[in-house]
Amino acid sequence: MTESVQIRYLIPEQHRGISQSLMRILISFAVIMGLWQASVVTFDMPAFILPGPAAVLSKLIERSEVLWHHTIVTSTEVILGLLLGLFMGLFFALQMLLFAPLRRWLLPILITSQAIPVFAIAPILMLWLGYGIASKVVMAALIIFFPVTTCCYDGLRHTPSGYLDLAKTMGATRWQLLWKIRLPAALPALASGVRVAVVVAPIGAVIGEWVGSSEGLGYLMLQANARMFVDEMFAALFILAFFSVSLYFTADVLLKKAIPWQSK
Repeated sequence: MTESVQIRYLIPEQHRGISQSLMRILISFAVIMGLWQASVVTFDMPAFILPGPAAVLSKLIERSEVLWHHTIVTSTEVILGLLLGLFMGLFFALQMLLFAPLRRWLLPILITSQAIPVFAIAPILMLWLGYGIASKVVMAALIIFFPVTTCCYDGLRHTPSGYLDLAKTMGATRWQLLWKIRLPAALPALASGVRVAVVVAPIGAVIGEWVGSSEGLGYLMLQANARMFVDEMFAALFILAFFSVSLYFTADVLLKKAIPWQSK
């Protein structure tokens, strides 16, 4: 057995998977940066239309304190919105499972809530909740509410019948069936909803900041765009993209550890 093969077997499979994912991300990032710089050079793009990666990096360093402050604001809105949306999604999924009359009334409301564009809801939330963090948190929660609810509800009602029959023959109560059988079996489906949620939650927070706010990355992008500081706008966009990708992969790693029985 060669040394490289020995090292491969010494490294746990999960760590190898994380390392490979990080390597793919770095390669993709390098390719995107290369294409970006090539486009600027090839088409001789002026800085006020498409600044180069070096200009954006320089702005990231120059305005690091300001960008960091607005990043903290937006990330707080996203994380709080995620927690609120996940709680609401799980709560209403359980209600629809346990109470059939409620399901017939609640399901059309869920569908209607997704038919209304989020931009149409944002001004109303600003009117009701003000220009502070509350309206952005609710916006992020609303945008993830539907996928979390539907994924969790589908997982709960598609529990393998064999598990339920076996538990009933052993004298399990209705609540024991829910907590010991249905919820664990629904976790893989709920994990899919969470993965969707962590991707779209930043969209809700940023839309809320665009409609009305005094801080946050969305607010900073609007201000930079109004003053034609395109490099600063791209710097804020870069941080937002990096935060969203990091949030997704962090959630993915945590979900895999929390649900080891989920099929790969």
